[in-house]
Amino acid sequence: QAQLVESGGGLVEAGGSLRLSCTASGFTFGTTPMGWFRQAPGQERKFVAAIHWNGVSTYYTGAVKGRFTISRDNAKNTVYLQMNSLKPEDTAVYFCAAPRVSTLIPSDPSTVGSWGQGTQVTVSS
Repeated sequence: QAQLVESGGGLVEAGGSLRLSCTASGFTFGTTPMGWFRQAPGQERKFVAAIHWNGVSTYYTGAVKGRFTISRDNAKNTVYLQMNSLKPEDTAVYFCAAPRVSTLIPSDPSTVGSWGQGTQVTVSS
């Protein structure tokens, strides 16, 4: 049974930074692409970033490109999301995601097999 546990959310002023972490267990993390999604109040859960199992290929939604960086440490079964130059519109619950099958990049909710519990990120203006 896959388990994903996020940490690192919080309250930050606009322009600030946060780093989210997601530690995985229950599956072969080192050969599985991973992703981050976010859900703002009253909105659908949306893709933020994803990373190939080898850590070389990364994918971002346009709204965060150049500000957020996804990375992973396969030795620690952990994926990170470094968020810089945060904006109030980045306020959301952020979810770590593993795909339904390891050949998928988790870039859409339909590709996700396991979700973390979510961590709140609030950016004040």
